[in-house]
Amino acid sequence: MTRRSVAAHPWHDLEIGPGAPTVFNCVIEIGKGSKVKYELDKKTGLIKVDRVLYSSVVYPHNYGFIPRTLCEDNDPLDVLIIMQEPVLPGCFLRAKAIGLMPMIDQGEKDDKIIAVCADDPEYRHYNDIKELPPHRLAEIRRFFEDYKKNENKEVAVNDFLPASTAYEAIQHSMNLYADYIVESLRR
Repeated sequence: MTRRSVAAHPWHDLEIGPGAPTVFNCVIEIGKGSKVKYELDKKTGLIKVDRVLYSSVVYPHNYGFIPRTLCEDNDPLDVLIIMQEPVLPGCFLRAKAIGLMPMIDQGEKDDKIIAVCADDPEYRHYNDIKELPPHRLAEIRRFFEDYKKNENKEVAVNDFLPASTAYEAIQHSMNLYADYIVESLRR
Protein backbone atom coordinates (compact mmCIF):
# COMPACT_ATOMS: atom_id res chain seq x y z
CA MET A 1 0.00 0.00 0.00
CA THR A 2 1.39 3.38 -0.94
CA ARG A 3 1.31 6.39 1.36
CA ARG A 4 -1.00 8.26 -1.05
CA SER A 5 -3.60 5.49 -0.88
CA VAL A 6 -4.23 6.20 2.82
CA ALA A 7 -3.99 10.00 2.83
CA ALA A 8 -7.24 11.94 2.56
CA HIS A 9 -7.41 14.90 0.20
CA PRO A 10 -9.45 17.75 1.75
CA TRP A 11 -10.80 18.99 -1.58
CA HIS A 12 -11.95 15.62 -2.90
CA ASP A 13 -12.43 13.35 0.13
CA LEU A 14 -14.18 15.64 2.62
CA GLU A 15 -17.91 15.69 2.00
CA ILE A 16 -19.53 19.08 1.52
CA GLY A 17 -22.28 18.08 3.97
CA PRO A 18 -26.00 17.30 3.72
CA GLY A 19 -27.10 20.93 4.26
CA ALA A 20 -25.29 22.32 1.20
CA PRO A 21 -25.57 24.81 -0.39
CA THR A 22 -26.84 26.60 2.75
CA VAL A 23 -24.74 24.93 5.48
CA PHE A 24 -21.56 23.18 4.41
CA ASN A 25 -18.16 21.95 5.49
CA CYS A 26 -15.20 24.14 4.66
CA VAL A 27 -11.45 23.70 5.07
CA ILE A 28 -9.48 26.51 6.69
CA GLU A 29 -6.38 27.58 4.80
CA ILE A 30 -5.67 30.84 6.67
CA GLY A 31 -6.50 31.66 10.27
CA LYS A 32 -7.99 34.96 11.37
CA GLY A 33 -5.20 37.45 12.12
CA SER A 34 -2.58 35.77 9.93
CA LYS A 35 -0.26 37.62 7.59
CA VAL A 36 0.79 34.34 5.96
CA LYS A 37 -1.11 33.37 2.79
CA TYR A 38 -1.52 29.60 2.84
CA GLU A 39 -3.26 27.65 0.10
CA LEU A 40 -4.21 24.14 -0.82
CA ASP A 41 -1.65 22.28 -2.88
CA LYS A 42 -4.10 20.64 -5.28
CA LYS A 43 -1.79 17.74 -6.11
CA THR A 44 -0.90 16.60 -2.58
CA GLY A 45 -3.84 17.94 -0.58
CA LEU A 46 -1.47 19.61 1.87
CA ILE A 47 -1.71 23.24 2.94
CA LYS A 48 1.39 25.12 1.73
CA VAL A 49 2.78 28.60 2.36
CA ASP A 50 2.10 30.69 -0.74
CA ARG A 51 3.64 33.92 0.57
CA VAL A 52 3.73 36.42 3.40
CA LEU A 53 1.47 39.37 2.60
CA TYR A 54 3.41 42.37 1.29
CA SER A 55 1.38 44.89 3.27
CA SER A 56 0.70 45.41 6.95
CA VAL A 57 -2.82 43.94 6.74
CA VAL A 58 -3.85 40.59 8.23
CA TYR A 59 -6.74 38.33 7.33
CA PRO A 60 -9.79 39.75 9.13
CA HIS A 61 -11.47 36.34 9.44
CA ASN A 62 -10.75 32.68 8.80
CA TYR A 63 -10.42 31.91 5.10
CA GLY A 64 -10.56 28.69 3.15
CA PHE A 65 -12.43 26.68 0.56
CA ILE A 66 -15.52 24.55 0.17
CA PRO A 67 -14.73 20.90 -0.64
CA ARG A 68 -16.15 19.23 -3.72
CA THR A 69 -16.69 22.55 -5.49
CA LEU A 70 -15.01 23.87 -8.61
CA CYS A 71 -14.87 27.36 -10.08
CA GLU A 72 -13.97 28.65 -13.51
CA ASP A 73 -10.40 29.29 -12.29
CA ASN A 74 -10.04 25.51 -11.63
CA ASP A 75 -9.89 26.04 -7.87
CA PRO A 76 -12.42 25.17 -5.19
CA LEU A 77 -14.81 27.94 -4.15
CA ASP A 78 -13.29 30.43 -1.67
CA VAL A 79 -15.03 31.23 1.60
CA LEU A 80 -14.43 33.80 4.36
CA ILE A 81 -15.82 32.54 7.68
CA ILE A 82 -16.79 35.04 10.35
CA MET A 83 -16.43 33.66 13.87
CA GLN A 84 -14.97 34.56 17.25
CA GLU A 85 -11.67 32.66 17.11
CA PRO A 86 -8.85 31.92 14.67
CA VAL A 87 -8.77 28.34 13.36
CA LEU A 88 -5.62 26.41 12.45
CA PRO A 89 -4.91 25.81 8.76
CA GLY A 90 -6.01 22.34 7.69
CA CYS A 91 -8.96 22.10 10.08
CA PHE A 92 -12.52 21.94 8.82
CA LEU A 93 -15.73 23.35 10.24
CA ARG A 94 -19.39 23.80 9.41
CA ALA A 95 -20.26 27.16 7.90
CA LYS A 96 -23.47 28.89 6.86
CA ALA A 97 -23.46 31.10 3.76
CA ILE A 98 -24.81 34.61 4.35
CA GLY A 99 -23.65 36.38 1.20
CA LEU A 100 -21.32 36.64 -1.74
CA MET A 101 -18.61 39.19 -2.44
CA PRO A 102 -18.06 39.47 -6.21
CA MET A 103 -14.38 40.07 -6.89
CA ILE A 104 -12.10 40.40 -9.90
CA ASP A 105 -8.46 39.49 -9.23
CA GLN A 106 -6.13 40.62 -12.03
CA GLY A 107 -8.90 40.41 -14.60
CA GLU A 108 -10.24 37.02 -13.48
CA LYS A 109 -13.44 36.30 -11.57
CA ASP A 110 -12.58 35.28 -8.00
CA ASP A 111 -15.80 35.55 -5.96
CA LYS A 112 -15.80 34.88 -2.23
CA ILE A 113 -18.59 33.30 -0.22
CA ILE A 114 -19.13 35.16 3.04
CA ALA A 115 -20.21 32.77 5.79
CA VAL A 116 -20.52 32.46 9.54
CA CYS A 117 -19.43 29.48 11.60
CA ALA A 118 -22.59 27.39 12.03
CA ASP A 119 -21.41 26.32 15.49
CA ASP A 120 -20.34 29.70 16.90
CA PRO A 121 -22.98 30.98 19.35
CA GLU A 122 -22.11 34.62 18.59
CA TYR A 123 -22.55 34.40 14.82
CA ARG A 124 -24.70 31.37 13.96
CA HIS A 125 -27.93 33.39 14.09
CA TYR A 126 -26.92 35.53 11.08
CA ASN A 127 -28.76 34.50 7.91
CA ASP A 128 -27.95 37.26 5.43
CA ILE A 129 -25.07 39.63 4.86
CA LYS A 130 -27.28 42.69 5.33
CA GLU A 131 -27.58 41.70 9.02
CA LEU A 132 -23.86 42.32 9.60
CA PRO A 133 -22.80 45.72 10.92
CA PRO A 134 -21.77 48.05 8.06
CA HIS A 135 -18.33 48.48 9.63
CA ARG A 136 -17.69 44.71 9.44
CA LEU A 137 -18.52 44.75 5.72
CA ALA A 138 -16.27 47.78 5.20
CA GLU A 139 -13.37 45.95 6.90
CA ILE A 140 -13.82 42.89 4.69
CA ARG A 141 -14.05 44.96 1.53
CA ARG A 142 -11.01 47.06 2.47
CA PHE A 143 -8.89 44.00 3.20
CA PHE A 144 -9.54 42.48 -0.22
CA GLU A 145 -9.07 45.83 -1.98
CA ASP A 146 -5.72 46.42 -0.27
CA TYR A 147 -4.04 43.06 0.40
CA LYS A 148 -2.31 42.86 -3.00
CA LYS A 149 -1.59 46.56 -3.59
CA ASN A 150 2.07 46.37 -2.57
CA GLU A 151 2.51 43.53 -5.08
CA ASN A 152 1.21 45.86 -7.81
CA LYS A 153 -1.72 43.52 -8.43
CA GLU A 154 -5.16 44.88 -9.17
CA VAL A 155 -8.26 43.67 -7.33
CA ALA A 156 -11.80 45.00 -7.74
CA VAL A 157 -14.49 44.29 -5.15
CA ASN A 158 -18.14 44.82 -6.05
CA ASP A 159 -21.17 45.24 -3.79
CA PHE A 160 -22.00 42.36 -1.46
CA LEU A 161 -24.84 40.12 -2.63
CA PRO A 162 -27.45 38.30 -0.51
CA ALA A 163 -27.42 34.75 0.84
CA SER A 164 -29.63 33.53 -2.01
CA THR A 165 -26.92 34.51 -4.50
CA ALA A 166 -24.32 32.69 -2.40
CA TYR A 167 -26.46 29.52 -2.43
CA GLU A 168 -26.69 29.73 -6.23
CA ALA A 169 -22.92 30.17 -6.55
CA ILE A 170 -22.24 27.22 -4.24
CA GLN A 171 -24.70 25.00 -6.13
CA HIS A 172 -23.15 26.05 -9.45
CA SER A 173 -19.66 25.18 -8.19
CA MET A 174 -20.95 21.83 -6.84
CA ASN A 175 -22.36 21.08 -10.30
CA LEU A 176 -19.07 22.05 -11.99
CA TYR A 177 -17.21 19.75 -9.60
CA ALA A 178 -19.60 16.86 -10.29
CA ASP A 179 -19.15 17.37 -14.05
CA TYR A 180 -15.36 17.46 -13.57
CA ILE A 181 -15.42 14.15 -11.63
CA VAL A 182 -17.66 12.44 -14.20
CA GLU A 183 -15.40 13.66 -17.01
CA SER A 184 -12.23 12.50 -15.22
CA LEU A 185 -13.75 9.03 -14.68
CA ARG A 186 -14.39 8.73 -18.42
CA ARG A 187 -10.69 9.19 -19.17
